[in-house]
Amino acid sequence: MVVIGLPSTNGQMGQGMGRPGLNRRQLLAGIGGLTVAGSFGFAALGTGADALASGADTRVRYWNLFSGGDGANMITMLDSFRKDNPGIDVKDSTLQWGNPFYTKLAMAAAGNRAPELGVMHLGRVTGFSPGRLLDPWDLGLLAEYGVNEADFNPALWKRAVIDGKLYALPLDIHVQLCFYRKDVLKKADLLGDDGRMVPVTSTTEWFDALKKAKKAQKKGLQTIGLWTNDQNFQWWFFVTFYTQLGGTWFNAANTEVTFDTDKATQVLEFLRRHVTDGYVIPGAPTGEQFVNGAPFTWEGNWSVPVFSGAGLDYGAMPLPPVFGRQATHAESHAFVLPHQAGRGGAANEAAHRLAAYVVKHAQQWAAGGHIPAYTPTLSTDAYKNLSPQNEYVSAMDHQATEPKVWFAGSTGVLAQDLGPVVVSSTTGSAKPDAVARRMKSRLTTLLASKNPMDGTTAAQGGAVA
Repeated sequence: MVVIGLPSTNGQMGQGMGRPGLNRRQLLAGIGGLTVAGSFGFAALGTGADALASGADTRVRYWNLFSGGDGANMITMLDSFRKDNPGIDVKDSTLQWGNPFYTKLAMAAAGNRAPELGVMHLGRVTGFSPGRLLDPWDLGLLAEYGVNEADFNPALWKRAVIDGKLYALPLDIHVQLCFYRKDVLKKADLLGDDGRMVPVTSTTEWFDALKKAKKAQKKGLQTIGLWTNDQNFQWWFFVTFYTQLGGTWFNAANTEVTFDTDKATQVLEFLRRHVTDGYVIPGAPTGEQFVNGAPFTWEGNWSVPVFSGAGLDYGAMPLPPVFGRQATHAESHAFVLPHQAGRGGAANEAAHRLAAYVVKHAQQWAAGGHIPAYTPTLSTDAYKNLSPQNEYVSAMDHQATEPKVWFAGSTGVLAQDLGPVVVSSTTGSAKPDAVARRMKSRLTTLLASKNPMDGTTAAQGGAVA
């Protein structure tokens, strides 16, 4: 086991600009007290690996967590930027997804070794000590490069603002979707004249649809892929349907837990019923089953290239509004400015120019299934002709997000704490009502805990208890 390497700073980090210092234990505790086997998987990708090799005047170091199809799409966008901006050389580096990425980014920002530009999940920004580990965006510079608040979904922009300053520039939203096989649904009389799945607006209608689909599907397959054993997916599904019920987490001041255990129990019972009624094969490979003919699967929009590449006749819509209100779990990739004590000048301007360019040219990014955050893109003919993206673009207006607290966000403490207990209910090892009470207890503990990365909190011994 290799412990994360730390810069030599005599126990203090990030002293610039009058910011409280974060010591090593605080930073590790803030990310979860991590130790990891092996390295961070740091790899330079794209043609910007050799900074200033082209003789450009300005260098922008850019860290991201995009691999696979997303990584290829990002490289294409960066290469277009380089062609249009020959005076800026971009050194793009892809790091290991998840907590290793956030740990390395935090260490770099606190140790004054941060890149000019980075990417984060928007839900993680609140916990990343904005003002200490992140620098705010210059709205004037963004406007100069053609990006303004009016170009974004209001709810999405609001999530990026903390203490009146913009700390994240949204690139996209990525959502959980209900993928469906048109060939199977047509046999089950569940396909409308428009070629899309007939709407369902209640749990009764949803389970009726599953019953019909099961009769029309191939034998030996599950009816729906539900990722029953995966804590992240189960958590995302819970957030979706709890939001549909109008459930809340905390009061406006984030000083009191308002979690509704009755509504939570309804959601947990709903998820569990998919297993007890025989529509799910626990542990089955969801994507593979769908490709082989399973009628439904609930997956993230990043599965679009996979299913399209397989040549399936399929559609994708936001998770069904079975509790009477449209909402589907959403997160967002967003550009951030990791703290630099001397941020400013040509490199900072180039970072703003690069982020604005990618946000404005996100048609390529949409090919990976993500919904571009820059709303003018959504009104173009090119985007409207993308299928099935044009079927679920409405999810932008019905986002079910985690609460805006320091312990939320992708791979954050909240998901790590509550995801496994949702799994225990769905798989039947714990009763839904007991799980709902346990969830409220955990929320109470988390809300009373301090953010170890805020620069003022006493160091914690590890992850929040």
